[in-house]
Amino acid sequence: MTEPQFDSARFRQVLGHFPTGVCVVSALVGDEPVGLSIGSFFSVSLEPPLVGFCIGSASSTWPQIRDAGRFCVNVLRDDQEETSRAFASKGPDKFSGIGWDRSPLGSPRLSDALAWIDCEVFDTHGAGDHTIVVGAVHDLSIGREGRPLVFFRGGYTGIA
Repeated sequence: MTEPQFDSARFRQVLGHFPTGVCVVSALVGDEPVGLSIGSFFSVSLEPPLVGFCIGSASSTWPQIRDAGRFCVNVLRDDQEETSRAFASKGPDKFSGIGWDRSPLGSPRLSDALAWIDCEVFDTHGAGDHTIVVGAVHDLSIGREGRPLVFFRGGYTGIA
């Protein structure tokens, strides 16, 4: 493989011109909810129904979710920027002040999410400084109607 002719800042700047939806991936560890914000959620397959996301290898939350073996993807609405920021932080209680119940598989499902997708970990793949996670979908539904929260050019926005 040839070496790239650019640095990581340029890579991030250019790829930041592609908008991504913002989600919270959540799981239960014992009786404690854990979660993290992601901007890399995608559909993988219709048969069987599979979805995926990418997570940085340095994440301290991902190993907990992986070990739980199941997770819920909560698609955030355009008025949930604070929720995304809370789950992107290293704070000790990311669920403080955020309503949730249990999905059919038992993972935390955010009360005001645009949609939710309930999954079991199907497969993982190492990819550079990230892990590609594939989830087998067991249930899903539209939560509360609205528009999605989008990340674009280094900031949050909505769709006009």
